[in-house]
Amino acid sequence: MTPVELSRTVLHAVRRAVDAGELSVAVPTRAVVAPPGPGGCGDYATSIALQLARPAGQPPLKVAEVLRPHLLGADGITGVVLTGPGFLNISLDRAASGVGLVGEILRRGERYGYADGPDGRVVQLHCPHDLRAVVVADAAARLLRSQGALVRVTAEGFEDAWTSVLGVAVDAVGRAPAELPVNVRPVPAPESADPMSLGRDAGRWALLHPAAHDRPRAGDQHLVQRESNPLFRVRYAHARARAATRNAADLGFTADPDPDPGPVTGSDTGTPTVTAPLADVAPELLAALADHPRVLAAAADHRAPDRLARHLVTVADAALPFLPTVLPRGGEKPSAAHRARLALAEAVGAVLAGGLDLLGIDAPDHL
Repeated sequence: MTPVELSRTVLHAVRRAVDAGELSVAVPTRAVVAPPGPGGCGDYATSIALQLARPAGQPPLKVAEVLRPHLLGADGITGVVLTGPGFLNISLDRAASGVGLVGEILRRGERYGYADGPDGRVVQLHCPHDLRAVVVADAAARLLRSQGALVRVTAEGFEDAWTSVLGVAVDAVGRAPAELPVNVRPVPAPESADPMSLGRDAGRWALLHPAAHDRPRAGDQHLVQRESNPLFRVRYAHARARAATRNAADLGFTADPDPDPGPVTGSDTGTPTVTAPLADVAPELLAALADHPRVLAAAADHRAPDRLARHLVTVADAALPFLPTVLPRGGEKPSAAHRARLALAEAVGAVLAGGLDLLGIDAPDHL
């Protein structure tokens, strides 16, 4: 079960509670699910009970208790625990959820985490005559558009070289009306820094990776091909994922997130056992991939491309130890497990490529 599917499952639980007369509320259009916070447990948590408490005229904990049995009856959910004032902490069938997640990413490709279509929002971003502000506004606009918004970007000043070197553009230049204040104003790069000397990819990363309130550094550390460079780790993980697909083709097998495991083997007790190929495989990596749609939505809502940049580093750091396990070693023959792991590697490549594209950064297949 993917986060999107789990969100729908939560809404279906609310609908069933309403239809049963247990709650008297309008079913919301969206249920936010996210990794549990401090004090939470399981794979995901939702605050839907807190959201519905006031219109239901009941305490959040009571609403959560009403929803819990409806969630427990859903396929793919193995446990629901109530914590705090009414958070629902949900545990999933990890093998099934991993297969569903990887399959969803492979279906959506680099657009995994995007909205299904326009949502009717019209957003105006206005920034000062500052290179970092324009780059942040450009990336924020890309993120907002990925979430269904129509976006217009304007700046109080603009240099043509910013387009030719860093690939940024605005819709209009000049002072905006009083009713449209500057709403994208990150801390500028130091005067001594020259992000444009780094080129498009490293220059954009240097300006986008730090949070808006942090002063960016624009030195050669963004160009070195070492593990100390976060941009290098992200692009290297992407290149390794793409290489896995090429090498698998040379070995004569392709990706399949849910392959037939082949003949069933017996356990020590004589009971036949089947191990799901993605069961207990790279749980931190699966969790990071599952969190990608939430990160895109949050980065868009807060006009904070740094959130996406840091998330891509998290995905890459979780992927790099996993990627060497994808292909058969020595005289080993490709198995169902290898096909499933290759599917996970291809999902990694799609998420990293899509995320870098939203930041305006190239994702090379060879590095």
